[in-house]
Amino acid sequence: MTEKALRLGTRRSKLAMAQSGHVADAVRQLTGRRVELVEITTYGDTSREHLAQIGGTGVFVVALRDALLRGEVDFAVHSLKDLPTAQHPDLVLAAVPVREDPRDVLVARDGLTFAELPDGARVGTGSPRRMAQLNAYARSHGMTIETVPIRGNIDTRVGYVTKGELDAVVLAAAGLNRIGRSDVVTESLSVDTVLPAPGQGALAIECTAANADLAAALAELDDPFTRVAVTAERSLLAALEAGCSAPVGALADLPQALDFARAGETPMVDGQIVHEMRLRGVVGNPDGSSLVQLSTTGPVPTSHDEAMALGRELADEMLAKGAAGLMGERAL
Repeated sequence: MTEKALRLGTRRSKLAMAQSGHVADAVRQLTGRRVELVEITTYGDTSREHLAQIGGTGVFVVALRDALLRGEVDFAVHSLKDLPTAQHPDLVLAAVPVREDPRDVLVARDGLTFAELPDGARVGTGSPRRMAQLNAYARSHGMTIETVPIRGNIDTRVGYVTKGELDAVVLAAAGLNRIGRSDVVTESLSVDTVLPAPGQGALAIECTAANADLAAALAELDDPFTRVAVTAERSLLAALEAGCSAPVGALADLPQALDFARAGETPMVDGQIVHEMRLRGVVGNPDGSSLVQLSTTGPVPTSHDEAMALGRELADEMLAKGAAGLMGERAL
């Protein structure tokens, strides 16, 4: 008798389907089993309100997790930045695969870069984090821009530019890469200009804690460096008591180089073992008039607890510098 197909729960958007399709292919190769995509509509997909108004944290995740817990799907794929920072007691984060490009990118009319935008340019984004940093950058460079709140899928957001309604929009590089639309990018924004959301570019593969065999199989897709990096970033977010719609940016990377080869589980650069990881964090108010931006560098964490500690330490420093007062609503 052939084994039943594994059911992979996914959101219905083009991006979610593309992400889940990549994971499904990897799981098929890994297990030799068929994998079926099960499309699930989440509250975040149907609501047209801005994320901060509908709760932000978890609005794209709850329906997928409910389907897992009811046994309607065997595992689920999320964009990691959408996951609440607190781990669900009955679920396990079985794998965090190798991260895509974590940066934000600009899609602007006439092929413009951010510095080339005209005075008063209207720049669309649904993210308070992006608004804070874009406005701060513009202010420090003598530019005047208007950040415009937008929602919608990638095609809808790019459409605001192609139809002439906005001068530019800012999106995650990873999403455009995954659906094959990176050709619309007019500039990749340096992380020195805009720090991404904690976990941006990474995927999360979840299953129930009770399904130990599946969790063990999925763990083969885990990338140890990506996991400790996003764990540190999300620990910072949690210690700031902020949800995923808060104006918090964070990135853990290797200061020695942007690209590195891996030998086993050891990050390498030019054949040398990388020993240090840098964690950067930023919190700002939406108009960018005030930012708290700090970084710390330490040994590459070798455990979950070490990664968590790195994030908490930087969060404590940011809170001491007044970060709490810049976040508006804080998660309870």
